[in-house]
Amino acid sequence: MSESTADTHASFLQLKEHLQTVIVGQSELLDRLMIGLLTAGHILLEGPPGLAKTTAVNALASGVQASAQRIQFTPDLMPGDLTGSEIYDAGKGEFKFVPGPLFHDIILADEINRAPPKVQSALLEAMQEHQVTVNGVTRKLPELFLVMATQNPLEQTGTYPLPEAQLDRFLLHVVIGYPTADEEWQILQRDKRLHLDPAGEPSSVISPELVKRAREQVNRIHIEESVERYIIEIVTATRDVGRLIPEWQGYIDIGASPRATLAAVRAAGAHAYLQGRDFITPDDVVEILPDVLRHRLILSYSAETQQISKDMIVRKIIETVNMP
Repeated sequence: MSESTADTHASFLQLKEHLQTVIVGQSELLDRLMIGLLTAGHILLEGPPGLAKTTAVNALASGVQASAQRIQFTPDLMPGDLTGSEIYDAGKGEFKFVPGPLFHDIILADEINRAPPKVQSALLEAMQEHQVTVNGVTRKLPELFLVMATQNPLEQTGTYPLPEAQLDRFLLHVVIGYPTADEEWQILQRDKRLHLDPAGEPSSVISPELVKRAREQVNRIHIEESVERYIIEIVTATRDVGRLIPEWQGYIDIGASPRATLAAVRAAGAHAYLQGRDFITPDDVVEILPDVLRHRLILSYSAETQQISKDMIVRKIIETVNMP
């Protein structure tokens, strides 16, 4: 890395240390949040309640000198509650636009799948175009705009499946598991200390300007053509899995789109950057591909009856495709 890149990289290591002071364990989760920040890629976090999903996103927002807004998604939420709306000003005799909570840098969409599809559609334009349109007028969102969403498992009561078009706009879909017994003990000790000596809000670690500079550096991360073709071969294999794994013919109804290829390159570049490298290796690709692909695949009924999961298919494809 160049000296200027190394300085920026060091600041992001400080940000990770800041996150680790708030969250016990969950190293992969913290890495994925930072990948989202480095790529301007939206992140979907899934797991049962109580696994610090919301706390982790709040910690990220507190580590950046940026405006953050938490939106609690509920069944009665309306699209205007996100985008804002035109309000009549009786004193001036005219309508004025009152911005909604989307007009912030970092958005925490808490329990995003508890809101119905009509509300989810209001996020599509914001997530893809970084703008919202209300009453025919389009307004730009902040340059740093980023959605960090938490989702409860679909088996839980009161959840709606997210539309495929919206899922595809998330860079990564991260599934969070329960902590180990040792990590849970550390959580308990930290909670006791907080009750005995409550701490104030941690100070910000990095500025939005530094985030923008780091994003430019990530965009310049080098990737060999052989690694690009490796990514493409894995992504295209999801569209015809039977060609690569004959016994799983017909297990995927809809495979990953070219957006998955672009997402894999961006996420692998950010992963390499966090490791202190200015080039992407196949190991970077293998590390992030499950999170890039799992929400972009639609399995067939036969796969579900055979209890074949998306993660099983992605892992098998990665194992089968020759690494450069």
